[in-house]
Amino acid sequence: MNRRIASGPARGVRLVAGLGLGAVAARAAYAALTRRPPGLNGLPGEEVWGRTNHRGEPVSLLEGPAFVAGAAAGGLLTPGLGGRLRAAALLAGTGCGVLGGYDDLAGSASSRGFKGHLGALARGEVTSGAVKILGIGATGLATAAVAGSPAPTRAGRAVDTLLNGAIVAGSANLMNLFDLRPGRAIKVGVIAGTPLALTASGSAVAAAPLGAAAALLGEDLAERAMLGDTGSNALGALLGLGATRLGRGPRLAVLAGLVGLNAASEFVSFTKVIARTPALNRIDMLGRRPVAPPAPPADGDAGVGASAGRNTDTGEAFVPRQADPSDDDVAAGPSAGPS
Repeated sequence: MNRRIASGPARGVRLVAGLGLGAVAARAAYAALTRRPPGLNGLPGEEVWGRTNHRGEPVSLLEGPAFVAGAAAGGLLTPGLGGRLRAAALLAGTGCGVLGGYDDLAGSASSRGFKGHLGALARGEVTSGAVKILGIGATGLATAAVAGSPAPTRAGRAVDTLLNGAIVAGSANLMNLFDLRPGRAIKVGVIAGTPLALTASGSAVAAAPLGAAAALLGEDLAERAMLGDTGSNALGALLGLGATRLGRGPRLAVLAGLVGLNAASEFVSFTKVIARTPALNRIDMLGRRPVAPPAPPADGDAGVGASAGRNTDTGEAFVPRQADPSDDDVAAGPSAGPS
């Protein structure tokens, strides 16, 4: 695999083409999906995909499927991808997107995080989160196997498959953990994906998802729509696939970072860390709508909020005791929110 820093007109054309194709396809998919939202089990599409945020305003989960469609179409059409890598990108994005969509629409708040979902599984309870965790792990390994490895020995190829599969799965899960505020997951994706887009080996993989994500950022920041598990899992998986094109040393470093951050999320609130770090908070708030102050409780009211919100740390749908001005993301809908 080529591990040089990309340069030259061919790389530039490939990068620009991937960004443009991903962006155009994502906007077209979003327009089509919002024009006629797909229903499910007899429910109208607006009810299936619609949620209400803390402002009492509607927000749509259709940004996620639009991202998956845009990234897939852009990846298939972007020049410079070999057949195996093109198939791997399609598998990573759509596979993790479908698993995220299942959790978006069928998830419950009964368990949270790796510990909660796997603990429930150990007790014989199969949660939507456990299905997604195991499914994304399997998708990561399958993606790595399809993409292949340049290692000259069977043992080396096996190691690469395990390493690369863990990177794809870990990236998919980590990106989902940032989808708790408007625009945050896309900003993280763009910041993390830009260096990959500047490498000769990762640019063709990263270009289309970066273009698709950037094209939907305005909807996300305006709180009209959100990636949800569908889009954030797919975005993370595709950027993870881009990272698997690096040398083994950098890949080991990437995996160590992913493992550390995923493990830390079980004990540390990323939202609180971002809020307490001025530089990160400025990036996080860039382009977002101002946060409205909480309304004072009515006489005799214990402070129970009138609208549902999203758990600051986990993304689970819940009804807060009191409206929190920082909880400005999506709220509960017809089913429990993403986990």
